[in-house]
Amino acid sequence: MAELFGFRDFRPGQAEILEAVLAGEDVLAVMPTGRGKSLCYQLPAVVRGGLTLVVSPLIALMRDQVSALQANGIEAGSLTSADDPASREQTWDRLDAGTLRLLYLAPERLAVPGLAERLGRAGLTMIAVDEAHCVSQWGHDFRPEYLRIAELAEMAGRPQIAAFTATADAAARRDIAQRLFTRAPREFVAGFDRPNLHLAVAAKRSGFHQVRDFVKARPERSGIVYCASRKACEDYAERLQAEDVDALAYHAGLDGASRGERQDRFVKEEGVVMCATVAFGMGVDKPDVRYVVHAALPKSMEAYYQEIGRAGRDGDPADTLMLWSLGDAALRRRQIAESEADDARKAMELRRLGALIAYCEAPRCRRQTLLAYFGDRAEPCGNCDLCDDPPALIDGTVLAQKAMSAIARTGQRFGLEHLVSVLRGVNTDKVAARGHDRLPTFGIGDDLSKDQWMSVFRQLFAAGAIDQPIDGHGEWVITPEGKEILFGKAGIELRPPEDKRGARVARHRPSDASEALTSGRDRDLYEALRRLRGELARESGKPAYTVFADRTLIDMALTRPSSREEMAQVFGVGARKLERYGDLFLDLIAREG
Repeated sequence: MAELFGFRDFRPGQAEILEAVLAGEDVLAVMPTGRGKSLCYQLPAVVRGGLTLVVSPLIALMRDQVSALQANGIEAGSLTSADDPASREQTWDRLDAGTLRLLYLAPERLAVPGLAERLGRAGLTMIAVDEAHCVSQWGHDFRPEYLRIAELAEMAGRPQIAAFTATADAAARRDIAQRLFTRAPREFVAGFDRPNLHLAVAAKRSGFHQVRDFVKARPERSGIVYCASRKACEDYAERLQAEDVDALAYHAGLDGASRGERQDRFVKEEGVVMCATVAFGMGVDKPDVRYVVHAALPKSMEAYYQEIGRAGRDGDPADTLMLWSLGDAALRRRQIAESEADDARKAMELRRLGALIAYCEAPRCRRQTLLAYFGDRAEPCGNCDLCDDPPALIDGTVLAQKAMSAIARTGQRFGLEHLVSVLRGVNTDKVAARGHDRLPTFGIGDDLSKDQWMSVFRQLFAAGAIDQPIDGHGEWVITPEGKEILFGKAGIELRPPEDKRGARVARHRPSDASEALTSGRDRDLYEALRRLRGELARESGKPAYTVFADRTLIDMALTRPSSREEMAQVFGVGARKLERYGDLFLDLIAREG
């Protein structure tokens, strides 16, 4: 492992899974993004020989992994829509010649005629299924093409199957096991915690300006901004460019050449910010993404967890920020209602949306709320916005009763703008026309600002006290749980209705590099090593991290190896990279003293 991949220790959960895979067992493993799922099928493919087929829907990620494997001298290839015809033909030739160790395949390619026979002749020993939740009807990104995997395995002589995903609850795991495996797999659930990710959520106010402030606080850092639409992607990218940010838009409306060019820039260059649609997603195997921002509400907790998993894959600190509004939630509910899914699926999606909104308005540690959703437990993490500045909860019963009284007195037929105007005593034309300025609730909340009342309504929605009918027109109604509070039969705790957290989450936290490199001499060497890495990456046309990861450069700067033997002990320096780059970096370290 050290010789090829440069790693001397396994990450949590890897050793047990690798042992089972190497023993020939069928495996279903749930591992957090960044915990090293790919090594669990790449290492056995190299050790045992034969051919491993990797099925994944993330074309960009497959391309990045193939590039990294080839940089380590491992025979790997891919067959996806992003590959040019000459490259695909070369991959087919290597497959037929039996020289490939790993073949990456997009799920739509499973229908290629004669594929099973050619795989069998090439010595197929294992099918590795990435993003295995796509097999399940209860997964958040079900892909019908994935159902062909079991058929392909049967035709190819029932090779070993190893399935991996970062997000699958118990129902999804049962469904995956039934749809994908002919024999019961050995299951591993390695936990869902990503302790290096700082979690933060803020109410959406100015939208772009909040994103801009967050991004500008992290100069020269690679990041992803998830947007709700193609138009929003283009708009955010253009406006960030006007703020001297190296930003690009990435969505399904672009032609393949444009997507490929922008993907390459994001992966290979440092400090690029990608504005991407949530629906399209980004399968990026880029370890040094330092932040992920959601400019709009994601589809579900599963999707949110998957998307923030693009950050900090190298294990170094990374930031996340989600902006949300009740308008986002209402839009998502309408999308669910208008979808072609059956009633069971719609009910599941609504429950997932409810869990996401509860997470947004959580009163205590976000990591505890996030992990609890996936059946995991944790102590307060000290690495989220609510742990940074814990809110002092108040008895919010009276505030809740005022808000719900406004809903009830206006006939449960109005949206928030109107309700807040009634509570604050703002006599708009709409309020006057309906006589709502004469209601007992008119002006009873004039001690709170509009933003503060919006905070109260968000928290009541998250607590299930109020709701918006899916088939309605934006009106708010009181739920049975809310009536218990309204009529004094139950109480409710709320955060103080002053949500200023949007300004605090823009702070920039130090990376492992700035924490580890305490002396100016070490930092100067680290920057010199980064410049050399960048030059080598540009010359080869490869991403910088395929030369050496940031953590490797930090280790070099701290230990200052003076020989090949010492360089071989540096984290992430395998035999091939030592041969290719070792002398160049040793010479630089010697010159810098």
